[in-house]
Amino acid sequence: MQINGDIQNIKQHIVKRLEGLYEKTVPIGQLSTHELNSEMLEVTHLLGREVAVYLNRQGKVLQVSVGDTDTVDLPEFKSRRAEGKLTGIRCIHTHPSGDTRLSEPDLSSLRRLRFDCMAAIGFRADREGEIVGSLGFFTGDVAEDGTEALSTVGPLPERALHMINLTYLITVVNKKLSARSTKTTADETERALLAGLDCGKTLWPIDESMAELERLADTAGAVIVGKFIQRREKPDAAFFLGRGKVAEIAMEVQNRDATLLILDDELTPSQQHNLEQMLGIKVIDRTALILDIFAQRARTREGKLQVELAQLQYNLPRLGGQGLVLSRLGGGIGTRGPGETKLEVDRRRIYARIHDLEAQIDAVQKNRHLHRRRRKLSRIPLVALVGYTNAGKSTLLNKLTGAEVFAEDKLFATLDPTTRHLVLPEKQEILLTDTVGFIQKLPHTLVKAFRATLEEVQEADLLLHVVDCSNENYEQQIESVVEVLKELDAVDKPTLYVFNKADRFAVPDAAPGQARKGLTPAQEAMMLHGREGICVSARTGANLLALQQLIEHFFSEQQVQMELLIPFAQGRLLTELHELHAVRETDYCETGTRVKVSLPASKRARFEPYEIHKK
Repeated sequence: MQINGDIQNIKQHIVKRLEGLYEKTVPIGQLSTHELNSEMLEVTHLLGREVAVYLNRQGKVLQVSVGDTDTVDLPEFKSRRAEGKLTGIRCIHTHPSGDTRLSEPDLSSLRRLRFDCMAAIGFRADREGEIVGSLGFFTGDVAEDGTEALSTVGPLPERALHMINLTYLITVVNKKLSARSTKTTADETERALLAGLDCGKTLWPIDESMAELERLADTAGAVIVGKFIQRREKPDAAFFLGRGKVAEIAMEVQNRDATLLILDDELTPSQQHNLEQMLGIKVIDRTALILDIFAQRARTREGKLQVELAQLQYNLPRLGGQGLVLSRLGGGIGTRGPGETKLEVDRRRIYARIHDLEAQIDAVQKNRHLHRRRRKLSRIPLVALVGYTNAGKSTLLNKLTGAEVFAEDKLFATLDPTTRHLVLPEKQEILLTDTVGFIQKLPHTLVKAFRATLEEVQEADLLLHVVDCSNENYEQQIESVVEVLKELDAVDKPTLYVFNKADRFAVPDAAPGQARKGLTPAQEAMMLHGREGICVSARTGANLLALQQLIEHFFSEQQVQMELLIPFAQGRLLTELHELHAVRETDYCETGTRVKVSLPASKRARFEPYEIHKK
């Protein structure tokens, strides 16, 4: 273990005590410990020189140095921290004189090496054995001379130094430094750690859920630098994960230079706050990640309104009394009013904005309601595409209708709904609507915010449940979609299952050199498993004609074919039939108007007295 500085003529037993400082550890978020401070001061008393230790954010001693009575050599550290941010290392050194006020060389070193903080400790002159110390740190602001501003506190009793939440202080300063950086958020790539909890009570295996979380993070633009899975009976009330696992993640934050932690389940506001305090980086959950993707994907005014509403409803309970914009070091007298006033102003603004967004979305709903009324009058059935995200709904819509909806092999590639007109082989007309994809653990906030869009599902005459049959977890995906349909009160809608991406399967009995793609009859039967539906490939177009015929057959079963004789005196009945778009053929005779009609089954009783019964 290397001791920096001039150690010539230092007795070997003192060198051993200096080397022993490498074995000391400090709890994450705490400046130092009494044990470390006492040992450093005892060595200083024996040597009459300054002693300094350099610790990382996990409380591990990286370097030990010995100086003279005034200064100590400062080793250079290789840092992978983002440009402009703090280095991730703090310096604690002794002042043999007992005057722990930070000197100009101390502050100069703090500024030059961009330490998280610089601390000086010593024994109090008027009280033997009592340790005091001072602390210097960046504020994140700019001083009048254009340099980065520093702040100092102390001398303070040792117990007061130990009460300072160092992780919180670093987070606040780094947040301010990032805000001042010339780089925009879009220029910086988030380095993300993923973490999940396996309680053994979920439909999805934890490995599959984490793999999907990784795909979500990749869709959002993050670079994954590590994954953690913890198995325990229930989440920890304070940190969601166990404290030991949080400490392990804290080590990886430093080692991997991570800037973001993403949890696979929704966090409570207090859990999110506690994790940010402990780790010193941004912490989000699956809900926030999905909302971020939706914000990137929204293109229409309606989509943007709904995403903003969902984000505000999610963030509202996460406003704390002193969030990342306020430093707790300044808490208490003199700082209570402005902070809490700002918080209440923020709350009122959010409530007002939520009310405004809900009013605008209600207007969208009314507009959609008018469109639906006109559509019902036209008697053109509505078919809604539903399914798990990335199941191929947009590709299927494009292939059937010739639409040019954006489609990509990513989660939530399309967000805004699209409706297109489709004429089936037997001339049956339908409207086909592509809806937002569902996902496991879909936030309730999102379902509520997207009610205007998802009403298309509630109003549909038929649902096409698109399933990615190439995904080994397709049954779990079906169940996740069904859960959302229950929340929308649409689970009892007539449904046809469309097992898509059949072209990804290789037929096992294909001739050598002819690796034909597709599903065998046995595989199709196993997938359908008693469900009414069909296996197709939207990409290649395989079986799409059969799908259209299946849709047409469904609607033909909902209609009754009748031949009627409407007396001239009952002309209003003929008008009613035309309003229903039911008339297929018309002929006139002496007693009235003969018409062949295709009626909804519910209208049969109304016109049955005028039916012509063939002998």
